[in-house]
Amino acid sequence: MNFRRQLLLAALCAAFGGGIAHAQGTVLKVGTDATFPPMEFTENGKHTGFDIELVEAVAKKLGKQVEWVDIDFKGLIPGLISHRFDMAVSAIYITDERKKVVNFTDPYYAGGLVAMVKDGSSVKKLSDLEGKKVTVQVGTKSVGYLQEHFPKVQRVEVEKNQEMFNLVDIGRADAAVTGKPAAYQYVRTRPGLLFLEEQPTTEEYGMAMRKDDPELTKAVNGALAQLKSDGTYAAIVKKWFSSASK
Repeated sequence: MNFRRQLLLAALCAAFGGGIAHAQGTVLKVGTDATFPPMEFTENGKHTGFDIELVEAVAKKLGKQVEWVDIDFKGLIPGLISHRFDMAVSAIYITDERKKVVNFTDPYYAGGLVAMVKDGSSVKKLSDLEGKKVTVQVGTKSVGYLQEHFPKVQRVEVEKNQEMFNLVDIGRADAAVTGKPAAYQYVRTRPGLLFLEEQPTTEEYGMAMRKDDPELTKAVNGALAQLKSDGTYAAIVKKWFSSASK
């Protein structure tokens, strides 16, 4: 009898443990700051945008479902490292500094920084930013760029991308320095705003994963390659960007 009970207990444990492993194996937890259209944002209570569709297409190739974890941009890398989620995808530039602590996939889109101003602004070129009020989002590449290249700029740091645009719109900041896709999206929908032709940087976006999970990085790279090969990637790019934003 004891032996039979042991067998039953072992079977129940195996079934229970297997169920947990299966659930974990089919869910991909992805951290994002969904305040950066057209890359990621919320609409009618749902996540949408270029990054959102691309990650969900990647997950489909991997046989997984995405569980989105909303977090401020500055918390993405710390949250990833502390195992709050499996990946961080939120228009994150691949930088040498970030590569010291996380792995990145192959680049999946080329972006870069731009300066956005109001039409008729006295800021006509990048050098005109010096001494002006320039708003940036905390934790982004824009902060370090201004510190290094325009030390006399009066930086106005905000938590959310939308706050940054609003300050320029109402005249409380002379310019905003941010990623090109978001600036392009905002300018396209708001008359009276434009971004300077002279672009501060051209950089590439990557999906971030922990260094202790190299197999996931390899799998996601494989999925991205498949999406580019079968035309899915091109269709997603076409949906969210025009040639003017590339």
